[in-house]
Amino acid sequence: MAETASNSAPSTTTTAEAPAPQETKKTTEAPVRWADLEDEASEEPSALSEDKGAPELGVENLKIDESKKINKFLDEPEDSNIKAVTAGETPYTSALTFEELNLSPELLKGLYVEMKFEKPSKIQAISLPMILTPPHLDLIAQAHNGSGKTTCFTLGMLSRVDPNLKAPQALCICPTRELAIQNLEVLRKMGKHTGITSECAIPMDSSNYIPINKRAPVIAQVVIGTPGTIKKWMSAKKLGVSNVKILVFDEADHMLAEDGFKDDSLRIMRDIEKMSSHCQVLLFSATFSDTVKNFVSKIVKRDHNQLFVKKEELSLESVKQYKVNVPDELSKVMVIKDRILEFGERLGQTIIFVRTRNSASMLHKALVEFGYDVTTIQGALNQAERDKIVKEFKDGLTQVLISTDLLARGFDQQQVNLVINYDLPVKHDNRVEPDCEVYLHRIGRAGRFGRKGAVFNLLCGDMDQMIISKIENHFDSKIAEVPDWRNEEDFKAALRSA
Repeated sequence: MAETASNSAPSTTTTAEAPAPQETKKTTEAPVRWADLEDEASEEPSALSEDKGAPELGVENLKIDESKKINKFLDEPEDSNIKAVTAGETPYTSALTFEELNLSPELLKGLYVEMKFEKPSKIQAISLPMILTPPHLDLIAQAHNGSGKTTCFTLGMLSRVDPNLKAPQALCICPTRELAIQNLEVLRKMGKHTGITSECAIPMDSSNYIPINKRAPVIAQVVIGTPGTIKKWMSAKKLGVSNVKILVFDEADHMLAEDGFKDDSLRIMRDIEKMSSHCQVLLFSATFSDTVKNFVSKIVKRDHNQLFVKKEELSLESVKQYKVNVPDELSKVMVIKDRILEFGERLGQTIIFVRTRNSASMLHKALVEFGYDVTTIQGALNQAERDKIVKEFKDGLTQVLISTDLLARGFDQQQVNLVINYDLPVKHDNRVEPDCEVYLHRIGRAGRFGRKGAVFNLLCGDMDQMIISKIENHFDSKIAEVPDWRNEEDFKAALRSA
């Protein structure tokens, strides 16, 4: 695995490209956002457990044929500037192959046969030795959308579990039930040959309600869920955490923000630390505001590792961004109908982001009246409806999905190559200021794992012009303009680049 040295200094900086510690900035109040996720904590969980035995393996036959590239798109740009700041006395060496990580044969088979991976992506090569090398220091990790973050913490969880101990040993907390279900699917696929059991702790519909006192104690070795449900299971003594070795926060910036799930997340973290003082904490996200970054650095243990990508590199070069000036709201609908969807159909699936539930309903109605088969997801829907819509979209049964920012974070669908910002994301308490983190998460739904994609920002009026200009300045990146919203050839040219 990673090389070791006995004479290393107490604190070292590992150069992934040009490493340097992040300077601490003054903490400011975290803003309220337009997320409609607050219906999470009060609902009851569902349990999706799995217990598969490990079949006989033939790992010796799992050599990679370099002439048959399966997942070229997993490679990140070589010049991606990842800052790795390490602590403690353990030096780390990037892993060029999964074999260098001393993974079990069962996990290697999951990576090569089930996941179709051939080598670690750049973020995986740097972070996995930090996660898997004793003394298993905490990690704060920020990286591009689609760079392979989920594999990092999923592999970390699976690697730490003792299959012979029938008790929870790894916990992953996610902001939405959709992301929890998605992460569970990845874990079960990757861990298919390990025999490791897993369970999903997410809100349930009232039709499937099971009183908490009637639930059996959780014996699954990995639990993935939302903070309200996880906290409820722990409070009811149904989820014991005395054997938990690794705690993961996915989309950690939102999990620890004032307007996110900070209180529940901290309660879970404190309760686990009381029962399992050596539990490793991993915090992964594509974005970390300075406020959250400073807060996180205070709550994790004294010695911890950090990975950060420079802000200007977070705008996803594989995704072509465009701005389209239109005179009114109806023109937005006509651009979507007659230009983007008409000529972009060959590119795959499309997600259209709106700011509010009312906008989602209005746009859905308008596109259906024009004959388009679209689906819409937002927080007011019940859980069964949300699950059905997401499944149909993931199965390719629907091509166009209208969404509030419910799916802006972490939603992974490789067939999505088009994102339309019907409304630009702005801060809830100051509508003249863009929410640049949400913008980054939205455009990250296109171009997953380095594939090409296109994003169209529909601008209507001076306010939108000012907001998009602030987004450009924030990322130090100019967004190309489609010259004329009425011109078919201008849109064809833009879509050809994707």
